[in-house]
Amino acid sequence: MSGHKTDTAPDYRDTLFLPATEFPMRAGLPAREPDWLARWARIGIYDRLRDKAAASPRPPFTLHDGPPYANGHLHIGHALNKILKDMVVRSRQMLGHDARYVPGWDCHGLPIEWKIEEQYRAKGLDKDAVPVVDFRQECRRFAEGWVDIQRAEFQRLGVIGNWDAPYLTMDFHAEAVIAAEFMTFLMNGSLYQGSKPVMWSPVEKTALAEAEVEYHDRKTDAVWVKFPVVEVDDVPTELDAFLNQEHPGEAVSRARAELQRVTRAQLLDATVIIWTTTPWTIPQNRAICFGEGIAYGLYEVIDTPEECWATKGALYLIADALAESTLAAARLEPSMYRRVRDVTAEELRGLTCAHPLRGADGARGEWDFDVPLLPGDHVTDDAGTGFVHTAPSHGDDDYWIGRTHNLEMTHNIRDDSSFRVDLPFFAGQRVIEENGKPGQANASVIAKLTEVGALLARKRITISDAHSWRSKAPVIRLNRPQWFAAIDKALDDGMGTHGDTIRKRALTSIDKLVTWTPPTGRNRLYSMIENRPDWVLSRQRAWGVPLSCFTKQGTRPDDPDFLLRDPAVNARIIAAFEAEGADAWYTPGFKERVLDGLHDPAQYDQVFDILDVWFDSGSTHAFVLRDRADGTEDGIADLYLEGTDQHRGWFHSSMLQACGTLGRAPYRGVLTHGFTLDEKGMKMSKSLGNTIAPEDVIRQNGADILRLWVAQSDYTADLRIGPEILKGVADSYRRLRNTLRFLLGNLAGFSEAERVAPADMPELERWVLHRLTEMDAEVRRGFAAYDFQGVFQKLFTFATTDLSAFYFDIRKDALYCDGADSLRRRAARTVLDLLFHRLTTWLAPILVFTMEDVWLSRFPSDDDSVHLQDIPDTPADWHDAGLAAKWSGIRQARRVVTAALEVQRRDKVIGASLEAAPMVHIHDSDVLAALRTVDFADLCITSDITLSGDPIPQEAFRLPEVPGIGVVFEKAEGQKCQRCWKILPDVGRHTHPGTCARCNDALG
Repeated sequence: MSGHKTDTAPDYRDTLFLPATEFPMRAGLPAREPDWLARWARIGIYDRLRDKAAASPRPPFTLHDGPPYANGHLHIGHALNKILKDMVVRSRQMLGHDARYVPGWDCHGLPIEWKIEEQYRAKGLDKDAVPVVDFRQECRRFAEGWVDIQRAEFQRLGVIGNWDAPYLTMDFHAEAVIAAEFMTFLMNGSLYQGSKPVMWSPVEKTALAEAEVEYHDRKTDAVWVKFPVVEVDDVPTELDAFLNQEHPGEAVSRARAELQRVTRAQLLDATVIIWTTTPWTIPQNRAICFGEGIAYGLYEVIDTPEECWATKGALYLIADALAESTLAAARLEPSMYRRVRDVTAEELRGLTCAHPLRGADGARGEWDFDVPLLPGDHVTDDAGTGFVHTAPSHGDDDYWIGRTHNLEMTHNIRDDSSFRVDLPFFAGQRVIEENGKPGQANASVIAKLTEVGALLARKRITISDAHSWRSKAPVIRLNRPQWFAAIDKALDDGMGTHGDTIRKRALTSIDKLVTWTPPTGRNRLYSMIENRPDWVLSRQRAWGVPLSCFTKQGTRPDDPDFLLRDPAVNARIIAAFEAEGADAWYTPGFKERVLDGLHDPAQYDQVFDILDVWFDSGSTHAFVLRDRADGTEDGIADLYLEGTDQHRGWFHSSMLQACGTLGRAPYRGVLTHGFTLDEKGMKMSKSLGNTIAPEDVIRQNGADILRLWVAQSDYTADLRIGPEILKGVADSYRRLRNTLRFLLGNLAGFSEAERVAPADMPELERWVLHRLTEMDAEVRRGFAAYDFQGVFQKLFTFATTDLSAFYFDIRKDALYCDGADSLRRRAARTVLDLLFHRLTTWLAPILVFTMEDVWLSRFPSDDDSVHLQDIPDTPADWHDAGLAAKWSGIRQARRVVTAALEVQRRDKVIGASLEAAPMVHIHDSDVLAALRTVDFADLCITSDITLSGDPIPQEAFRLPEVPGIGVVFEKAEGQKCQRCWKILPDVGRHTHPGTCARCNDALG
């Protein structure tokens, strides 16, 4: 029967090799992490890694930082982005590269300017009354303050980089390079001035790039407007063939003439119905577009209800697919109208309408012009009426129709979205008020249309509309003289390897020169660039790099000498910006200074628009990758890494800019991540109260928990985060920490004298070495593919399942109880040492603080760090597929035994597995033979075990998923060893009281 400790048996606890480590069970990350940050700064980790690469050349790897904007505290999306970048840089470094990371900031542009204007308004000051250089200096100081704040916040995340020398787009050299890059567009002929619709913010009074626009739902008035037909051209009819057969000779001519008369009369009485959600654009209408493949009909109103704007007897031209919904909007039941006949595309092409405001009392002839019907590929019969009101000043499709047919470009709307002061009926009324609310323009236009009888219907609807992501106010499409980069102009610049236009070079780069992670990123950017218009480069603001060029007075934009293209002038501008920054452009006499002796300053005007800030950030490759000593030899980055929104932002602008100045993409790889959402999958919003600030997570849990959340998430999709999710992350962290603590505790005092060669190790240790070869390949492959989730999942499973729940669980007995010189114990400690060096370096890119803690707990040092190490090579000859297959079967058998013992423990038959000595029946002879080559009782942590090939008894425990193995429970016979707690028959028969043979020998 099971024995118990006798009164005479001594306490052997002091003779055991119990774990010894000062590595705490509780991490205390929030309090301890700042000390590691200070330590890394003191020993200069980043610089030492660069020195290491210089001393022994390593292949470079450069992740080029997409510059965050210097105007506020970090949000959780910033943390996600920077942590991912840090994992890339650290993993590449530890895989043997010289991994460089220069953090940077975007410092120019409207958001900062807007903040300064807000401060002015709060003080009752007028921005325009302040000298522009003084205003720009305030913007610079504002940005400098936030750069310092954000730098500390990024470093608190454990992000490594050249923080002492980051790049700023407002540095003098950066501003000089941005200007020089712009001048490349000036000199190669792709720069031009044009007047076309752009995204315009009436609140901010500037053009916006697509990347500066977001879409939100808003309510607006949709209107159905009547355009009366005033002219009908003769057109062939579908009855011509019939007439030729039935009415020979002169009768044909008479019949055709009569048919044309009837057709003309019908159409001259008709009204074209258009539909629009922007009534304020009706005064700017110059045409109506129809779709040549759409079926149209002429519909007669035969009856009307009360309070209806339709007229009895009226003839309306509408697309057949939309006639019912259009007439229903006018309150007409199907019984109140009839379809008269088809109207062909040839007939529509011959129609001319009057503007609905033609002849209105007080219009002063403003709208006394013809409105032609024109075919347009953009017209559909999905919504509206099948006829598209066309205002060339207020839409891309409208603009190109206007260009094609020489329609007039109107200038009725001013910068603040108000109608021009002399426009009849609507003078001075705004589309959007200064506070971003709707102005009176829509209501006034609708009222006037109603007054003149031109309105058929109106309806309040909700649409998704463009808003400025800064002011959150709606934006409008508005024609303004702007500066553009022509992306389809053939460039003779000697960089035509990948195409002779910016668009061709970009599309070729996307397809052939760039690796996309995930691959879907390729399609998104390709389609955007394939279909985008010319790049609007100019902004009507003050804080940024100016369009450093001059125009000749008395010339037009299409004149060859309109733009001054002189390399000598460009060189003077660049030199001035290098010395004084872009503020030099705004100092009195600058034009005279740079043109002196080269051109007559009196003949030229200085352009004061500033560059789109996306051009600034798109140019960073030139002053970071090309110009810095820690840049790249060819000015190309290995990786750009940002959120998916940057397909229309930084990835996009960098591509276009570099294709104009480098002839190709400035990156070889692009990695994109999703957005951050709350636990319910909702977008984070301060108004909803569901935001999570990085500083709050760090204060409560530590930065390593935030980093682990990133590593555990699929960053290619949107990521959820919240208190419950972070609890789960913290639980994973604790389990992993326990594994590492076990390693440290059982490596105390390990020396090279103990090391055992792999060939001399027991099979279990050699199986662990085999698993290390598999894990090493997985980790290297995962890091190379930026699959941090895959790497961590595999490491976590390995650490908690293969190691803690299997190998450590088995080897605790040998580590604690075997003699110091025991081969088994020394082999186990050797394997623990090999595990330590790999686990700490494999996990260091993810858990930067914890792995430093683990490393220094074992190797205390004033100037060492785990982050100065490389991932060690794992010998290929450790790989043993045969051994792995054998141990796969052994582990399956062990599962059945441990499950059987768990039943006995649950039923309180035993308290610990060492009280058992089960009989194990194995049907498969190969498995049975394998089990007989190992100490299976040791593997199952039982005091004894019996293996049998006999048929499995009916009462045996089985696991359905492991067929052919049954376990019959038996209790161990003998007494309990007071040192190792195994129950064995020989306990009490040795020199040392109460011990088994193994423990007696260990005691000497």
